[in-house]
Amino acid sequence: MKRAAKPAPAEVEVVDATGADPSAESSTDPDSVEPDEAELAAAEPEGDLAAPLPSRALARVEEVGLTTRDPLQAYMAEVQRHPLLSREEELALARRYRDTQDVGTAYRLVASNLRLVVKLAHEYHRNPLSLLDLVQEGNIGLMQAVKKYDPERGVKLSSYAAWWIRAYILRYIMDNWKMVKLGTTEAQRKLFFKLRQEQEKLISQGFEPNPKLLAERLNVSEQDVVEMDQRLGHDEVSIDAPLGGDDDSRATRADRYLPSGAVPADERLGAEQLKALFREKLAEFSRTLEGKERFIFDSRLISDEPLTLQDIGDKYGVSRERARQIEAALINRMREFMREHIPDFDLVATPKG
Repeated sequence: MKRAAKPAPAEVEVVDATGADPSAESSTDPDSVEPDEAELAAAEPEGDLAAPLPSRALARVEEVGLTTRDPLQAYMAEVQRHPLLSREEELALARRYRDTQDVGTAYRLVASNLRLVVKLAHEYHRNPLSLLDLVQEGNIGLMQAVKKYDPERGVKLSSYAAWWIRAYILRYIMDNWKMVKLGTTEAQRKLFFKLRQEQEKLISQGFEPNPKLLAERLNVSEQDVVEMDQRLGHDEVSIDAPLGGDDDSRATRADRYLPSGAVPADERLGAEQLKALFREKLAEFSRTLEGKERFIFDSRLISDEPLTLQDIGDKYGVSRERARQIEAALINRMREFMREHIPDFDLVATPKG
């Protein structure tokens, strides 16, 4: 199924209804790690998956007055079409897929567990997040679980798949929580799920939840705590949004907070003064020249349409290489002249960067 990538603009607390530690589940890329036995035990889905779970979502859709063609309703109806598998059928299909890599067999295993994805997506669903987006990510986790499932491990596919489904849903939440990506390091992922929880716990125990104490309790750095607290506490603001007020209705935050591309007046004035000084000293230097050197200076070094070295060599009956040597000696003399007459010439003549 296609991944959705819509940022959620508001902050909500994400709570794992099973009691498992979400930060542990998402501390690494779900594609590159296998769950251990303790994680599989924590991932065991509760309740009867054969129960009409989709009815909760259908009722929710009806409450807001959507039509029967609503995509959420259509998906729920499609999920109900796929029957659950018995333990024996599941093992037989899992072994067949392991041995043959048959796509049809994988499809049956995935389709029979779509109810599980919906159930787990409901656990993490809060208002700013689209339930279908969470389901789509969970379905990707389910397909990954079917691909990696070992039927001889003694664990039900639903328990194994629940770990992968949660991992993918949690990664989606962190990647799309805000326009500025959160949870790019293990410490940030832990803070994303635990910071607000730990702050409330400390307050209830009578402690001041300062960054140092939070860092000690969560085993992260103080800097990570401060940065995540700021990220969770502030919504993104468009730099193109108008500032408002009586100053200028057209002014935006970019005008105030981002550096302007225009050169500051003092730098522009300094550059003009430096150019004038260079022109004055070049004129003085040219008056010290005569013969070939004066011609090369006028017709090649400062000309808008400079002659070639071959042209100069032909005029004076010398080779192109000899004309180049004369020009190089002239440039060296000009550089020495500028050093004598312009303070810090080497500094202002050196290109930046």
